[in-house]
Amino acid sequence: MTPWPVRYRRGSAGDLHQWSAAQVSSGAPLGRAVWVMVPSAPSLVLGSTQRDEVADPGACLCAGVALVRRRSGGGAVLVGPGEQIWVDVVLPRGDPLWSDDVGRATWWVGEAWAAALSALGVPAPTVWKGGLVRTEWSELVCFAGRGPGEVLSATGAKLVGISQRRSRTGAVFQTSCLLRWSPGALTALLALPGPDRERATRELEHLAEGVDLPGGRLLDAFVASLP
Repeated sequence: MTPWPVRYRRGSAGDLHQWSAAQVSSGAPLGRAVWVMVPSAPSLVLGSTQRDEVADPGACLCAGVALVRRRSGGGAVLVGPGEQIWVDVVLPRGDPLWSDDVGRATWWVGEAWAAALSALGVPAPTVWKGGLVRTEWSELVCFAGRGPGEVLSATGAKLVGISQRRSRTGAVFQTSCLLRWSPGALTALLALPGPDRERATRELEHLAEGVDLPGGRLLDAFVASLP
């Protein structure tokens, strides 16, 4: 079994995203690795295709939340200490786990997360192996939709989000397992009219779920579950 070296990286969400993207785009050979990203402060992270106008800069400033953009797609994510476990899993091309099928490529990552959650008592986590599922809010908020490899609770709420960046040398699977889910804290930072914000907060409440587990134990269980 090929080992998974674990490397911790601490810093602002912006610095962490830039560092991860630079590793992928450098062209240097990639080996199996687990990069544990530890954000030092809260940030609202926009997807690569989102317009700047979806965020409310004034609200972010008042809340002390940095506004950041990542290289991968999807909706906005509120990143911060204790909010989620953020792990980038690195896989080189040619690895037995590699798949050229972008839709199937993330399944094994989701299965490792599901195994870890199950081992720590989360009931019946499942890996979504269908296509992209959109909701009214999924273009705006990352955890409002679901994609291949992502992990759902027994009620269908998203527990783990996954995105990927691929290069000629390999891929980085960026994963985020929610420890807490506070949609109101996220929607307060978005440029939404009051009635829309209230409705979004209410409807997002049931689309995702925090696992309420000690982060260290969860991380250890995930690494142990990697094939």
